[in-house]
Amino acid sequence: MSNARLLQQIRSTPQPPTPILAASKVVMCIIPIAQIAIGAVHLQDCPRQPLIPVYLIVMGTFSLVLTLLSCLPCAREQDDGTSNPLSRVCITWNSLVSVFVFCWFIAGNVWIYSIYKPSFVKNATAPELYCDKTLYLFAFWTSTLVYVFLGIFLVGGCCVLFCFCLCGRADPDDDV
Repeated sequence: MSNARLLQQIRSTPQPPTPILAASKVVMCIIPIAQIAIGAVHLQDCPRQPLIPVYLIVMGTFSLVLTLLSCLPCAREQDDGTSNPLSRVCITWNSLVSVFVFCWFIAGNVWIYSIYKPSFVKNATAPELYCDKTLYLFAFWTSTLVYVFLGIFLVGGCCVLFCFCLCGRADPDDDV
């Protein structure tokens, strides 16, 4: 199969039904809502690194905004193949928010991993070393899960590419 036919087949692949898309959007909103809630509840509970709750609130808010913006139809192509007049604005806005979320994620990783493992017991002699256990572990594991999923996607993508290369070489219809 040639590259042009493969791309044409990918473009003509049917989209998942709307209930599946809606369910995936709801699932994608659960973690950001939890980040906002835990960050807000424990806003003053980490003197060791007071930016961790702020990190969770901002990350949750912008992730939620990014997820909700993906529901808007402004970036979709029209039936005749031309782009919607608002598509450039939507693409630019989504790109800017995505770059901000990426940079904020890196900053949050510095704040979270630089104090590993804080004291989870509030000590009267050294209260500045304390960080709430729920707050810290939630921030730690949500950041770590991003790396786990990234690793899974990279390994899976490499496996898929490897299979495509193997199948592509064995395809008798390919014109070299």
